[in-house]
Amino acid sequence: MSRFSYDDALIRRTLAEARVVAMVGASPRADRPSHGVMRVLQEKGHKVYPVNPVCAGETIHGETVLAAVADVPEAIDMVDIFRRSAEAGAAVDDAIAAGARIVWMQLDVIDEEAAARAETAGLTVIMDRCPVIEYRRLAADGPKPAGTGPARR
Repeated sequence: MSRFSYDDALIRRTLAEARVVAMVGASPRADRPSHGVMRVLQEKGHKVYPVNPVCAGETIHGETVLAAVADVPEAIDMVDIFRRSAEAGAAVDDAIAAGARIVWMQLDVIDEEAAARAETAGLTVIMDRCPVIEYRRLAADGPKPAGTGPARR
């Protein structure tokens, strides 16, 4: 269980608003978590751009892998980070520079200093969570009335 607490309304709103996603650390390897998460996000209607300089030019789930967040050809709503915590700060800085509105750090990806930079820049930050797990958890909880619970940025 994550030690970071986020209101369900914030998670729901974040997932709903994140139509264009840059997935930093996306992998073409089917055994990597990013591979499955990318597929589920696509199935949920998100446009996902895989970002990984090591495999730039390859294809993952029909999308060409880009070398950098700056290479995403449209406005980015969310940067989803699949990197070690020690490398997450650079991805957060790329998200800020790209004008993204949301930074989502995956399970066990924790960089509180980078999160603070993003929040100071006006981005919504979710850390140490997986959007696929959150989709499933929120679906299991059932629909909630609009406006329930305080929003947290």
